[in-house]
Amino acid sequence: MSAATDVPAIETVQVELAERSYAIRVGAGLIERAGTELADLLSGRKAVVVADQTVATLHLPTLVRSLEGTASAVHALTVPAGESAKSMAGLADLLDRILAIGIDRRTVVVALGGGVTGDLAGFAAAVALRGLDFVQIPTTLLAQVDSSVGGKTGVNTRHGKNLVGAFHQPRRVLIDTAVLNTLPRRELLAGYAEVVKYGAIGDIDFFEWLEANGRRLLDGDDDARRYAIVASCRAKAAVVAADERETAGGRRALLNFGHTFGHALEAMAGYDGTLLHGEAVAAGMVLAARMSARLGPCTGQDAERLAAHLAAVGLPAELDQADAARHWSADELLGHMTKDKKALDGRIVFVLLDRLGHAVVRDDVERAAVRTLLDRPKAA
Repeated sequence: MSAATDVPAIETVQVELAERSYAIRVGAGLIERAGTELADLLSGRKAVVVADQTVATLHLPTLVRSLEGTASAVHALTVPAGESAKSMAGLADLLDRILAIGIDRRTVVVALGGGVTGDLAGFAAAVALRGLDFVQIPTTLLAQVDSSVGGKTGVNTRHGKNLVGAFHQPRRVLIDTAVLNTLPRRELLAGYAEVVKYGAIGDIDFFEWLEANGRRLLDGDDDARRYAIVASCRAKAAVVAADERETAGGRRALLNFGHTFGHALEAMAGYDGTLLHGEAVAAGMVLAARMSARLGPCTGQDAERLAAHLAAVGLPAELDQADAARHWSADELLGHMTKDKKALDGRIVFVLLDRLGHAVVRDDVERAAVRTLLDRPKAA
């Protein structure tokens, strides 16, 4: 892979989906230039910006000023910060406020915030007037490399995470790398887990680049951040283009590496902020890698190499680190995994590694093997 300094200041990644194709723009200062960047979409149209309350204090005024020169009207709505906002009640409240504005079919919804805001606003756009155009402007590293790309929208229920939603592709994604400077270190690390995922499942060269440069990215190097985001978005764009709606056994399922375990950990934590999504995914990836080593042909060395890199940057690499404040049991985690939306006919679907840099989908893992792993989460 080329050096980070070879990446242009602003780079475009294209998601190829025929008539639903769209561009991902990556670079510093894109929120300030959003009106220009979105002129072809917003000229003469209403814009409804949805931002969480934390992001609104930091970036909403800048975005609104930029859009006011392009859109016919700009309306700003805020939603609570945190995973608890992504609920059926939160969706109903947001839809009511969007409809109260007096929207029409040409109105564009603009999501400004992390994955929660993007999922919630995107789902609202998918169902309001049976479908409105929307734009993603993700402000967390996790959303920039994962949830803002690919069209998955939805909310959580008491039965599990993201069980109600729709595929609704954005018309454009603007990734402003400068906003990461306002992100707390813990949130940045949570996003970094998803960056590591792309190397682990499909690009050993990128994983090796992260081993050498991950700390630069986390410590604020804009070239390293831009390079990693572009590489991650390219990887996800290729997967989404090949399998837009995550068909059973399809390629998009590979993006769930670490998520079957991770979502179960999140459900047990209650989505209350004690365990961030990326932290759960980090612990989940290590569990999946160790399961891969037990079943073969992945080696224990590859599994521990992944665990070592996550631990080295400060992410949880052990189950007890990911859920230190709560009691958990193997049976409880298995119960949540059985309810996962990827489960097929009661069988838990796992993304496992043949080797570091190459992943496969498996639905033949015996529950007894999973229980043994969870009873002994650390490597022997």
